[in-house]
Amino acid sequence: MSVDGAGTPDLHELLPVPIFEFAFDVTVDLGPLEDHGGTSVGHRRVVPILGGRVTGAVDAEILPGGADWQIVRPDGTIEIDGRYSARTTDGDLLLLHAKGLRTGTPDVLEQLRRGEDVDPGSYYFRTTVQIETAAPALAHLQRSLFLSAAQRQADAVRYRAYRVG
Repeated sequence: MSVDGAGTPDLHELLPVPIFEFAFDVTVDLGPLEDHGGTSVGHRRVVPILGGRVTGAVDAEILPGGADWQIVRPDGTIEIDGRYSARTTDGDLLLLHAKGLRTGTPDVLEQLRRGEDVDPGSYYFRTTVQIETAAPALAHLQRSLFLSAAQRQADAVRYRAYRVG
């Protein structure tokens, strides 16, 4: 272990390196975008969530009624703030909160806006995902942070979430 000039161990040697392990896949079915225009916090858009599916560490149906409350930055980057509920096959409820960014070159962002199928490797779409639940059997999901890589499709968002360990 190395130390700095004051005899303190280097912090990078003491901290664990995060690891990523597959947790679940999500498909979120989207309704038509609602463009609220320029508000006091920026260009606001709301995308209703109509349903979808979670598979992997938990199997659940996404319930209608959630939404993604977006802010579009002047450079076209979109701040994602999606909140939605899901019901497991056992009837337990989950609240998923996905917060992140989607950005790319102006031409790629325009293709996505038009609903075109764009290679997800050609733009940046990442979110953190936090889960809330009252189900004791799923409480472990609340004690982890998940990181996802996502893809925007014409009427859906797909993402794969990894538990950050």
